[in-house]
Amino acid sequence: MAQSRQALRSRIKSVNSTKKITKAMEMIANAKLLKQRKKMEANREYAQRLQDTVNDIVANNQDVESKYLVHNHNPHTMTIIFCSDLGLCGGYNQNVFKLARETLDPTDPVFLVGTAIHHQLKEAGFNIINEEQISSDKISFADLKKCVEDGVARYQTGEVGKVQILYTRFVNTMTFTPELDVLLPCTINPDQKKEKTGEHQETLFEPDPSSILDSLIPMMITDVTYSDWMESTTAEQGSRRVAMKAASDNADELSTTLKLEYNKARQAAITQEITEIVGGSSAV
Repeated sequence: MAQSRQALRSRIKSVNSTKKITKAMEMIANAKLLKQRKKMEANREYAQRLQDTVNDIVANNQDVESKYLVHNHNPHTMTIIFCSDLGLCGGYNQNVFKLARETLDPTDPVFLVGTAIHHQLKEAGFNIINEEQISSDKISFADLKKCVEDGVARYQTGEVGKVQILYTRFVNTMTFTPELDVLLPCTINPDQKKEKTGEHQETLFEPDPSSILDSLIPMMITDVTYSDWMESTTAEQGSRRVAMKAASDNADELSTTLKLEYNKARQAAITQEITEIVGGSSAV
């Protein structure tokens, strides 16, 4: 009984220590979530304005031509995948890996941003084209731009027929869903086209719509990539906060259960000692 009580004391102490760690990690993740979410929401307006401008030009100039609107018949797809560098964020990385396994051809080129699922993708036979692992936390806008430019070059030379992003969309503080976002070829938003079917004022472009699109679309897809990365990092912190909160709640529940078991064992030991004392005095 003494050994059992000692083991229970050790487990209670261990659980309480773990709870302190998970509580601290939850607070850190929550602070990072608030900071990253502000940046993400501030960038949305700019990204949306760029996409609306491109949609507006294409909707009002049905015969416009651009190298970014041309569809080629190459079946291969280049995919930029965003994952985290660290774990302890629930199913965030595994959901990304699962979608990659379900939708991507392992022989197609993959540019991986993040280190958490690098080994898993390699074991699954995916063709990761970046030789060195890239940290998702340390990557800059310039680095993302180079990645997009590589995808654009592969698309223009006909090496791939599509360039897309696999990222995690931040729905709210409790919901995060992995999704695919196609960068090239650019397609007009059907809702935007419907809005322009009614009466509208004609816009004149200088020098011409095609030249403007050739300059504007690279800016748009670069900013879309940056926006998707920000969505993914925000979802990562949200997922980590949820995971750490669940771990803290489980630690609280386990600590309560262990304390109850310890008190029962302690009461049983006291009862046994009283019984032995009474039995000894009766014998005398």
